[in-house]
Amino acid sequence: MLRGTGKLAFLFFLVVAVLGAYVFGFQVGKSQARIVPIEGVQNTQFGQPSLVDFSLFWDAWRIIQERYAGNDSLSYQDMLYGAISGMVDSLGDPYTVFMDPEESKRFKDDISGSFEGVGMEIGIRNKELRIISPLEGTPAKEAGLRPGDVILQIDDTFTRNLTIEEAVSLIRGPRGSDVTLSIFREKWSEPKDFVVTRAVIEIPSLKWEMLQGDIAHIQLFQFSEQAGKTFSTAATQILSSPAERIILDLRGNPGGFLEVAVDIAGWFLERGQVVVTEDFGEEGKEITYKAQGNGRLGSYPIVILMNQGSASASEILAGALRDHKGVLLVGEKSFGKGSVQELENLFGEASLKVTVANWLTPLGHHITNIGLEPDVLVELTSEDFEQDLDPQLDKALELIEDL
Repeated sequence: MLRGTGKLAFLFFLVVAVLGAYVFGFQVGKSQARIVPIEGVQNTQFGQPSLVDFSLFWDAWRIIQERYAGNDSLSYQDMLYGAISGMVDSLGDPYTVFMDPEESKRFKDDISGSFEGVGMEIGIRNKELRIISPLEGTPAKEAGLRPGDVILQIDDTFTRNLTIEEAVSLIRGPRGSDVTLSIFREKWSEPKDFVVTRAVIEIPSLKWEMLQGDIAHIQLFQFSEQAGKTFSTAATQILSSPAERIILDLRGNPGGFLEVAVDIAGWFLERGQVVVTEDFGEEGKEITYKAQGNGRLGSYPIVILMNQGSASASEILAGALRDHKGVLLVGEKSFGKGSVQELENLFGEASLKVTVANWLTPLGHHITNIGLEPDVLVELTSEDFEQDLDPQLDKALELIEDL
């Protein structure tokens, strides 16, 4: 889940700073090794952590410069990006990621809501690359991919050691081209290949309809930048409709912006009620986000639908409504992404998506790698998918009649 759109940071990473210091003749750590000057790298900030000795790094850099057989083809810029990526990877957090300029542009296109690909959100859980959710109306959805599917291979590349961004890069491609995904699904004895044709992906925010005369069924597909305004329009329409109950459908919603989740929660909660608390891991350092809306949908009986594809901001909204209003959660356990990222724009159009906190529900529950357990468990079978049946929605309709 992203918080805001990021801050500008016009500084190199530490590696660049130290590299620049060497270019200008400074000594780093205890190393006296000769460093070949590197053209085109300029220092923007001097200094280094007092407890870090970079001698090992510079020894390796020097040996590559002087002895690598492909010395003529070395890209110092790529070496720099690789060094930063390695530093970030060492944190062991799949959601903290360095992105070079190309990857950064692709990511920003994603959150704008339009791109070319197959249309699915992916994540890493238990060191496996999984589909969080195939997005509504996309090739991934039409191909039969499901939340929770494990992606073992992308074309000829095994996914075991890939970052999320590396996997995204392989899955992406021009519209009309194909990508083959080797998928393993729970209860299968062996993986199966899915050939998916890429397309231009336009992700809707939501749609809603009336069911059984007086039940508003709201399908919220993502918490994009536009979702807050779209939800506001839908809520106004619902208030003037014959609706007397609401089913809020968060199935397959992989999340999005924290602020959007808080805004939407404000339609259901009283002003000042806690929506979510960010825990920064330091004693006493927390930020609490409270509902600021009008709460005009709060008087409606509500049931929430969720599944393995409900993640991040979806879990925030569902957790807040259950904690404050006792809203029933129906379906399957949610994905369990309870961390908050900020996007930092860096020098040269690179960027860093960094985990800054974990979030807690209003009653203090952690979600990371745990998820939200449904109050009423309803699983979809292969037969349900094949016959276009929806027992989860059927159960929600049954339950809400008694509320």
